[in-house]
Amino acid sequence: MSFTLQLGAQAPDFKLPATDGSEYSLSSFESSEVLVIFFTCNHCPYVIGSDEITRQSAEKFASRGVKFVGINSNSKNTYVEDDFDHMVIRMQEYHFPWTYLYDESQGVARAYGALRTPQFYIFDKSRSLIYSGRGVDSPRDAAKITVNDLDRALEEHLSGKPISVPLTNPIGCNVKWDGMDAHWMPADACDLV
Repeated sequence: MSFTLQLGAQAPDFKLPATDGSEYSLSSFESSEVLVIFFTCNHCPYVIGSDEITRQSAEKFASRGVKFVGINSNSKNTYVEDDFDHMVIRMQEYHFPWTYLYDESQGVARAYGALRTPQFYIFDKSRSLIYSGRGVDSPRDAAKITVNDLDRALEEHLSGKPISVPLTNPIGCNVKWDGMDAHWMPADACDLV
């Protein structure tokens, strides 16, 4: 069995605090036609390098019923800047158009099989997984992006077409698991494709 959630799987539920002071579960977003859940953090250069591209996608598809939810599952014991207080500061500074949740126990990251930051999961209206993987092909350096997999998958789905490439390998830093070396990956984690 693969570590990462498989295509067609239902979105695992969660109950997590957000930087806006509220707590959210999967049902909090039930009115959204499409839900993009992505694992992210505060310090990773791949996240920082592509946050504005992710912002553009979130803003572009918002009027079509797409909701973006970022989840930080990184251990604050590995990078203190990934703690909740720094999440709040980052959202106050950048005003990103997504809900930013804190998965301190890392249970949600395990349920989804998150491997890297950033890593994207697109769920349809029934919350079945229809895309998993990277957002773009050069998240660390936006000037070198040639492919935006996230936008393509969303556009195809919203146009009623099958997603041409539903699975890609995420590109980024690995999730920082508590009590493990900063570069540790689960034994059953492997490339998605």
